[in-house]
Amino acid sequence: MHTLLVTGPGGAGRTTVAAATALAAAQRGQRVLVMSGDTADPLGTLLGPPRGPAADFAPGLRAEPVAADGLWRARIDSGDDFREGLAELQERGTAVLGMLGARPLSAEELTELPGAEQFALLRALRRAAGTDTGTDTGAGRDTGTSRTTPFDLVVVDMPPLDQALAALALPAQLRRYLTRLVPAERQAARALRPVLAQLAGVPMPAQWLYETATRWDAELAAVQAVIEADTTSVRLVAEPGPAAAEALRLGRLGLALHGLPAGPVIANRMVPNGSGDPWLAGLAAEQDKYATGWGAYRPLPHLGRAPRGPEDLALLDPGPVPAPDRAAWPVEDRRAEDGLLVWAVPLPGAEKRELDLVRRGDELLLGVGPYRRIVPLPSALRRCTVSGASLADGALRIRFTPDPALWPKR
Repeated sequence: MHTLLVTGPGGAGRTTVAAATALAAAQRGQRVLVMSGDTADPLGTLLGPPRGPAADFAPGLRAEPVAADGLWRARIDSGDDFREGLAELQERGTAVLGMLGARPLSAEELTELPGAEQFALLRALRRAAGTDTGTDTGAGRDTGTSRTTPFDLVVVDMPPLDQALAALALPAQLRRYLTRLVPAERQAARALRPVLAQLAGVPMPAQWLYETATRWDAELAAVQAVIEADTTSVRLVAEPGPAAAEALRLGRLGLALHGLPAGPVIANRMVPNGSGDPWLAGLAAEQDKYATGWGAYRPLPHLGRAPRGPEDLALLDPGPVPAPDRAAWPVEDRRAEDGLLVWAVPLPGAEKRELDLVRRGDELLLGVGPYRRIVPLPSALRRCTVSGASLADGALRIRFTPDPALWPKR
């Protein structure tokens, strides 16, 4: 199954492209799920009314058939997702909350917090990809289980580019925070907690905390696995112009930093050239100039109005979804020539002034523009010291010198 995340600068028409991509794939014979967390439900307007009854494809994932055979649409209700998640957390922690004198919140009191839409969309992404988290009652921990998904392609209408990148980085970041705040070694004495709980007559707060952290980590790990899978890619949508140029450059850097492959940019709302109108001819020439500067791109025509349904979407086929091609981060062994190991990180379009590089233990903090990522060092580089870095030909080349005290002697 291929997962395609559709995003781009705000107002570029990413929802239209997501719907057109899904419809075209279904018309080519694929089974497709397209989903969005937008409360205004623009997918419903673009794809038309349901063609049949809705179906449950996974717990919490309900979709309805629309527009063409094999095409299903799911609208993710972030409010319901938030209320269900908090209600479950309260239910699991009833005993501990009671010890603290807390009063549980009722469903009517719960209003979703900022960021709930992104969390709901990420959870739906994991469910659509065929990975659930379940509880191993014997060990008292959550585990990931896989199931067969009925879809060949899942198209996700993501938020605008900067928000989408922040959401896609969340699972790895939160897992790191959990590891620091609730380290695994603190759970080594978990065998004593049931005994203490029996003596006290109630579940111990530490036990509840560790079990909750473990469940969250399993959920986040499942989402992270989908994002980092070789079958996941990004489709960027932009309307050619000066505002989109810088947003795309920074967005591509953010995607490269997180290792997310993006195919040709969809140049949306392209004005046809040769209309005979001087103003339109000038606009078309400007759009061509900016789109050409993006490198590989696929043009979609301007319909002269907002798309109104499946018939209009059929005129906006963005083409087949290419197979993901994740760029490697190779480590070059140059010990024989220069006494160095070099880690090459592809960052096309990066500028030296916007780069940040800090080593902390066995991790490297990489910053480019507004984006940050903490990555673990490959095992060989953990026994080295950072001796420099350079940016050339769209790649950051970080030089490492083997530490004689840690490097094995020949």
